Amino acid sequence: MSVAAAEPSAQPAAQALTAQQEAFVRAELIRRLAGAHLAQTHQLPAVARDAYGGLVALGASGRHDIGDDHDAHLARALRKKHAR
Repeated sequence: MSVAAAEPSAQPAAQALTAQQEAFVRAELIRRLAGAHLAQTHQLPAVARDAYGGLVALGASGRHDIGDDHDAHLARALRKKHAR
């Protein structure tokens, strides 16, 4: 039934329902557009697997036993961090 064919007392209610439906459609459209925009603009470029190998041995720590005593160094750093 169309709003024009409805009784005069039913028209405001029908108009309110139509306005609610239109607001929902607009809100959904905005959500979808924003989601698509964020998906396109916030994707990091793909990195080749071997690129991470270039991070190994960057900078000199002055410690030569890091690899041998990795767990002990990590435990010490965590104790120091959580002791604060």
